[in-house]
Amino acid sequence: MQFDTTDDLIRELLRLRLVTEEQLAQCQASQPITSEPKSLLKALEQKHLLTSYQVSKLSSDEDAPLVLGDCKLMYQNASGSFARVFRGCRIPNGEIVGLKVLRTRYLDDSQSIAHFHREAELCMKLQHKNIVPIYSVGTEGDNHFFTMEFVEGGNLRDFANIRGKFQPGDLLRCATDMAEGLEYALSKGMTHRDFKLTNVLMSSKGVAKLADFGLAGDDSSSNTDDVQAVEYATLEKNTGAPRNDPRSDLFFLGAVLYELATGISPYPPTKSLEDRKMFSRYSGIRPIRKADPNINPRIADIVDRLLKIIPQERYQSATELLVDLRAALKELGESGPVTETQQAPRLSTVLCVEYRVKQQDMLRDYLSKHGFRVLMLTAWDRALTRIKNNPPDCLLLMGEAVGDGDNKEIYDEALRWCQLKGTSVVIVAAATEKGVDKGMNLNASSRVLVQPTTLRDVRASIVEVLQSKMNRE
Repeated sequence: MQFDTTDDLIRELLRLRLVTEEQLAQCQASQPITSEPKSLLKALEQKHLLTSYQVSKLSSDEDAPLVLGDCKLMYQNASGSFARVFRGCRIPNGEIVGLKVLRTRYLDDSQSIAHFHREAELCMKLQHKNIVPIYSVGTEGDNHFFTMEFVEGGNLRDFANIRGKFQPGDLLRCATDMAEGLEYALSKGMTHRDFKLTNVLMSSKGVAKLADFGLAGDDSSSNTDDVQAVEYATLEKNTGAPRNDPRSDLFFLGAVLYELATGISPYPPTKSLEDRKMFSRYSGIRPIRKADPNINPRIADIVDRLLKIIPQERYQSATELLVDLRAALKELGESGPVTETQQAPRLSTVLCVEYRVKQQDMLRDYLSKHGFRVLMLTAWDRALTRIKNNPPDCLLLMGEAVGDGDNKEIYDEALRWCQLKGTSVVIVAAATEKGVDKGMNLNASSRVLVQPTTLRDVRASIVEVLQSKMNRE
């Protein structure tokens, strides 16, 4: 979208319902707006009336949708080869939702469009605490989309990257959540058909929710030409299992638990289609006790049985699996799965101190995608009050956001209070502050980075200091 005048931009903003006339008036009254459309966009972004994603699309030549149905697209949250997932906001009431949008490359492919709508329509009948619900499905212009619950957390891949191995109790609760979701789906005549770490979301309350039933099989999908995961097709073809066999979901649930328990993938990750079609990839999985000799014996027995290559030797249903999972939890003296209203293992909370809107959005988007719960404050004094009264797991202090001069006094204060409250800390100093870490009271739960640095480096440092804290505990 490109606009010749500010008036053209205003008309489009109002037509799309991205902002209201009142918000525009308040924005224009609070600071001078030039005749350049970019000036208004910048002001709206600074006032948090538009997100960085919305501004980037409005400023580009790309004809990307910003409103679908009654929802504004706020941020892109995930991207796959088939569709993109956005964090959205319902215009009438401000409710946060997820939107899954079919990629433009498939808009001329009637089979892909039908497959996309089939996913939504099948899953709308699934209403369970351990399955991400689909709310509605729609088409607007050339765009095909559906709305769903926005899970404020990350997928299990992100969660595992941050936490490393799961503790036995947490693992069994997570496994029980996933098995209950599969049990319920099967009661509605559906199997998942694409069970993997990235298709399980972990809410901020610690509840695992199955997502992306895009390859789901139901009683009516007997056509062998239907889309299916290569892994499932390879496993079933070579073991004589029927198509849509519920035991196939259980095998790949076992692969997920194997990695969560050991921190090691049961088979080498690959994007090669030919590698994924090799039966030896699944029949040659190293026994879990060899991957980790210290694994809890009950968990090892459960995972071993799930990964039996002969279907008749596996658990025959999620219901049968749940009997052993609940018995193992009882043996450990652990409570069962939590509900959304109970306390539970949660995502690590990172408190960021950053006043620049663009940097705020970048940090929030990137860290949220990688499984952190992100809090954002613009001023160090407010962050310090939060640390004293309700300390986060980690403080991320951006040096350029706290002042232009010598910030060492602030950094020392941050380190002192974080160490006192048991909070990890990562300080990202400005390029002009090279050597500022000399003489600082750093420990294993604190890091100092100096610009220029990358978001990946920042995340790696956060993971390191949180892991160090967990090891001490």
